[in-house]
Amino acid sequence: MLLTISTTHRPATDLGYLLHKHPDRVQEFEQSFGTATVLYPEAGEERCTAALMLEVDPVRLARRVGRNAPDFSLAQYVNDRSYAASSLLGVALADVFGTARSGICKARPELAGRAIPLELSIPVLPCRGGAEIARRLFEPLGWQVDAEPIPLDEGFPEWGDSRYLRLTLTGEVRLADALGQLHVLLPVLDESKHYWQGLDEVDKLLRSGGEWLATHPDRTLITRRYLGRRGGLTRIALARLAELDGAAEEGSDPEAAEEEARQPEERRVPLNRQRHDAVLRAIADLGARSVIDLGCGPGQLLDRLLRTPGIERVAGCDVSARSLQYAARRLRVDRMTERQAGRLELFQGALTYEDPRFAGYDVAVLMEVVEHVDPPRLAALERVVFGAARPGAVVVTTPNREYNVLYEGLDGLRHPDHRFEWDRAEFAAWCERIAAAYGYAVERHGVGEVDQTYGAPTQLAIFTREERADD
Repeated sequence: MLLTISTTHRPATDLGYLLHKHPDRVQEFEQSFGTATVLYPEAGEERCTAALMLEVDPVRLARRVGRNAPDFSLAQYVNDRSYAASSLLGVALADVFGTARSGICKARPELAGRAIPLELSIPVLPCRGGAEIARRLFEPLGWQVDAEPIPLDEGFPEWGDSRYLRLTLTGEVRLADALGQLHVLLPVLDESKHYWQGLDEVDKLLRSGGEWLATHPDRTLITRRYLGRRGGLTRIALARLAELDGAAEEGSDPEAAEEEARQPEERRVPLNRQRHDAVLRAIADLGARSVIDLGCGPGQLLDRLLRTPGIERVAGCDVSARSLQYAARRLRVDRMTERQAGRLELFQGALTYEDPRFAGYDVAVLMEVVEHVDPPRLAALERVVFGAARPGAVVVTTPNREYNVLYEGLDGLRHPDHRFEWDRAEFAAWCERIAAAYGYAVERHGVGEVDQTYGAPTQLAIFTREERADD
């Protein structure tokens, strides 16, 4: 199996820093099913290419999976795995480029955080559905897709095409995002995995898919294929995408509405929708004319704010450039009139650093944001939002950890990127401390169907600034 990653970013050899693999070395990495090798066919200032080659040992693979393998037969030894990219390559990619996939690069931190020109090439890729499926999956992620079907036999064109493609992806994409997308979509295209799938696969999917999967127009197809069309796992994954990332479109696949395993009413009104409704009611009650969504993600709340009468100015901020691109696409910024565009501002920023663009709004919204912040950095966010930006009101929502026991298949936190989750007492204590420290009054509510023992699934707090002499 072969994957090449090329860039024309200058100096192109920075690719070695991003991948944490030196261009002058050939490195081998033992896998449980073979050997992965990383080398650089070219490494110049103008163009650099890294190649990941995976040599599969069918005997080692068969001994590893044993009788629990889905294809315990001669097919374990006689198949296309030595040549065609599959979930084996995805696993090797995640292992060999694990640090790069996380977006960490101490030598080039600014480069790791931004999009660069990339070309990814896989010469033999099994794809159920052909070139059209490859385009459907990769084009919404910003790639230009060249998917060339491979004929069954070039000497007999009348036999038609095989189920394999030569795939080349070109575009300006953050390298960590590109690797994460490949890790998820390789087994999706092949629609096959070499190992048994359980509940932990849902967490793997969410870790690798993140926000791009939640906003992908074919997220249901991707989720079903990735999870081997196992209905229970698919429902759990789609529910967590809708509830956790706030990115599910209204009117999407009905399975995505099954957010709460023990809440039949919320299968008709998803918790994500209820949370947005609650935040919008709070904004209306506050009489806000200007609102900033801090951590706006793909812009679902911004869309509804722009359609709310009386709100004259709307801003969205997020640390992720990709999320802001999705938000601009959702809001159809390129089609806005000059007057409509004048009401909206989208910008990239980190909530742990003071930024004058955060200030001057009647209401700031932190919807499902605080739990994504490392606890040692939470104090910085508090100072930035409540101390420096100091809006007239702040609306905060966050999960109620106590309620997690009611989620089917959930073991631990609701999302792999959550750094913590508060129970009701912890959230109340945080709210009272913030209100006292920064001169706000606070009231708390629950969002979603209330359980007598565990409360509501989402906690909501409305902070209103108390006028002081120094204001």
